[in-house]
Amino acid sequence: MQYKPKRSRAIAMPNGELRARATEYLDFLAAWVKKPRQTASVVPSSRYLARLMVADIDPADGRVIELGGGTGVFTRAILDTGLPPEKLEVVEINPAFARGLRRHFPHVSVLETPAQIVSTATAGAPGEYQTVISGLPLLAMDRRMHGDILSESFRMLKAGGNFIQFTYSMRPPVSRDVLDALDLDVERSGQTVRNFPPATVFRFFRKGD
Repeated sequence: MQYKPKRSRAIAMPNGELRARATEYLDFLAAWVKKPRQTASVVPSSRYLARLMVADIDPADGRVIELGGGTGVFTRAILDTGLPPEKLEVVEINPAFARGLRRHFPHVSVLETPAQIVSTATAGAPGEYQTVISGLPLLAMDRRMHGDILSESFRMLKAGGNFIQFTYSMRPPVSRDVLDALDLDVERSGQTVRNFPPATVFRFFRKGD
């Protein structure tokens, strides 16, 4: 009797999810073509990177801000931690991305406000936020902008709160001089090659926390 190897079955992705992912990629590519320095990559972040970014979120420990929501890859991962949508605010200044976020996450507040003045639009008060998840292209920004964004973010964070940032470099995207001026420190908290380009995640925190 001749042996016939079994064919492995491919797991099909639902058509709705395929369409959603295709739309995300096309939207991201269009944004990159228009403003490459603002968007920083031609493709959205992977779900593997998203899991690293949200690993420390406690759904019972206060509000969360996401900076640079894009197509919603990190937004979806944040909500998957169990954080109630009313405790998440997503900052996105690209109007097309902001419309998409409101469509896909109708119960999440989307703020078209610059990150350096986010406190003027948030529902929560300074000190009520456990984490800031940042998808901003900090490497494309200058030192002054780094200082303004971090200063504003840590004004919103409670004691022990973290600012989580990914970058395509192995080094932190913010200089030591800026961190020292704000009394902050940084550590590498993870990296993944299952992203294009491969990415490293850094955790910024107050010295002494």
